[in-house]
Formats: sequence, C-alpha cells, structure tokens
Amino acid sequence: MAETIKLTVARYRPEEQSEPTFQSYDVPYNKDWVLLDALNHVKNEIDGSLTFRWSCRMGVCGSCGMMVNGVPKLTCAVPLTDYRPSEPVRIEPLQFFPVIRDLVVDITSFLGKLSSVKPWIIRDDVEATEVAEYRQSPAELDDYKQFSMCINCMLCYSACPVVGLESEFAGPAAIALAQRYNLDSRDAGAEERQDVLNEHEGMWGCTFVGECTKVCPKNVDPAGAIQLYKMATAQDWMKSMLLPWGAK
Repeated sequence: MAETIKLTVARYRPEEQSEPTFQSYDVPYNKDWVLLDALNHVKNEIDGSLTFRWSCRMGVCGSCGMMVNGVPKLTCAVPLTDYRPSEPVRIEPLQFFPVIRDLVVDITSFLGKLSSVKPWIIRDDVEATEVAEYRQSPAELDDYKQFSMCINCMLCYSACPVVGLESEFAGPAAIALAQRYNLDSRDAGAEERQDVLNEHEGMWGCTFVGECTKVCPKNVDPAGAIQLYKMATAQDWMKSMLLPWGAK
C-alpha cells in the first residue's frame, strides 16, 4: 500500500460555525511534493470545499502563508518530507488575523499598516506628474537591498508576540519597508515616515524578540531593520539636543 501522511486542517465557515474545527485528510506521501501540493490534492481529489490562498507556487507572491504545526510557513516552500508520515501535520490560518474562511485570513489591517509608512520614493523637487530618473550606485543599492526583498507574506506578523498583544502595532514588515525607503539614496521622506513610526505603535513597540527574522522566508531580517531604525532615530534626537538650533 502506498505511504500516506495525515493533514489535520482547520475548517471554519462563519455563516455556520461559531468557532473553527479540525478535519483530517490522508494524502500521498509524495517525496516530490511541498505542503501546498498536498493541500491542492485535498482540494482537487478529496474535498473541494476546502478554502485557502495560493498563486505562484514559487515563493514569490507570499499568498500561501499558513501556520504549520504552530509555526508560520510558506506552504509552497516546505517539502512534505520535512514531516514524518507517522505524525499528523496540523495546518491552520495565520494567527493574529481575522479568519474569513478555513485557511483564508483578512489582510485589511496589514495593508493599512503598509500604506501608512508611505512605501514609495518621496522627493520634494519633483512634481507628481513629472517623470524623472535618479542615478544610484551599486553601493547605495546594497544599503537597502536586503530590506527590499519582502514579499508581504505576513509570516512575521504571525510570529510576532507584540502583534498578538497590540493590534495597533505597525508590525515588522511595515517598519522594515519604511527603513528600505529611508536608506534609499533617492528618497527624501524619512521625516514623514518618522512622524508615523516614532510612536509606541511604531518602532518603539518592538521588544526585539526576533521571531520575525527567524520565520522570514526571504532573509529580510525585519528585526534588524527595526533596530537600525531605532538607532537612527535616537541619533537624530541626540543631535537635536546637543547641536546648535537648526544644525544638521
């Protein structure tokens, strides 16, 4: 008999249920599959009512993030062979987000936090309708390149205990994205972003647990970005206190 592995999947239909339940499915233990393949097997061959998000299957779109045995993961990037067939694999929606149905979460608050940090190039010397180019050296690109690799998968939000305790906290991805633009030599919007993030709900809400960096599938290191942001802000404050009025 072909070897199988059991998936224990969270199911939730808000129009019918007051809280989530779990349903188990036996799927082939295919050594060429990732977890997303196993979920698609359930969807296509066993239970078409199972609902979850996915798109690229290449670790680029970030849409297939879920809790796997209590750890936030991109299911398209996790080999099925990472788990033993003798033990069930528990799959749940990302924690700290409202659940719409089964494994699909509502990302409205996350998108609002991202937009609040103004994740675009800001320059005072260019009209909104004007198209312009600005040169940038490889060294200048290296300053922020790591923080630009974020795919908005939200794994860091599900790993962050502060997000779980304080719903207004901007969160790792948004703060790392702000730092990405602050470090961009073409940008002049650092002060505008600081107005948003120099609050308890912003960078100072981070307690540097570091779980966001551990689960990041793209090695963005949001925890490191937040600490750099804090250090730069503290340095600016010290300069404003110690240097003559208006000095840079």
